[in-house]
Amino acid sequence: LCKPGKRAKPGTHFTFGEGLLSAEVIAVQDDGNRIVHFNYSGNFFAILDQIGQMPLPPYIKKKLEDQERYQTVYSREVGSAAAPTAGLHFTKELLQKVKDMGVKVEFVTLHVGLGTFRPVTADKVTDHKMHSEHYMLPKGTADSINETKKAGGRVIAVGTTSCRTLESVAAKEGCIKESSGWTDIFIYPGFQFKV
Repeated sequence: LCKPGKRAKPGTHFTFGEGLLSAEVIAVQDDGNRIVHFNYSGNFFAILDQIGQMPLPPYIKKKLEDQERYQTVYSREVGSAAAPTAGLHFTKELLQKVKDMGVKVEFVTLHVGLGTFRPVTADKVTDHKMHSEHYMLPKGTADSINETKKAGGRVIAVGTTSCRTLESVAAKEGCIKESSGWTDIFIYPGFQFKV
């Protein structure tokens, strides 16, 4: 996120963490995003952990004391700009209770983008350009979803990003396949669900 963005023109240099990380704006995209080249010595992710601040949704006003609290208990992969907040209330114990009730729990990998913090500014919902998010849907999850649907069961996605992932992957008849890629679909009233 680049605020205020008007000053961050190509050629602009930034320094972070008393020189641990520096950056140069290379280009400004049509949507206002910046392409930035970072300069650093060592491990980039370790530097980000050391000097960075986790971006929080605008509805979380309190300062984040514990980064682990703003992470799902089932998180495994590095790469998301923010936690998929719909899953934050799940604890390991709650997930186990759900499984004990006979619910099959499956996972996808979601790399939530910074666009998740952007508001809808278009006057008509159909004119809104949705941000892209990267996903990975493993074969086991795909097979489980297809078996559940074939047996007449329900598939419930926790959160809009998970739902966008499944709907992006779904073939016209609702069949899910192992896949990874980017989703930019926008789900709003009237959307025709396939899964």
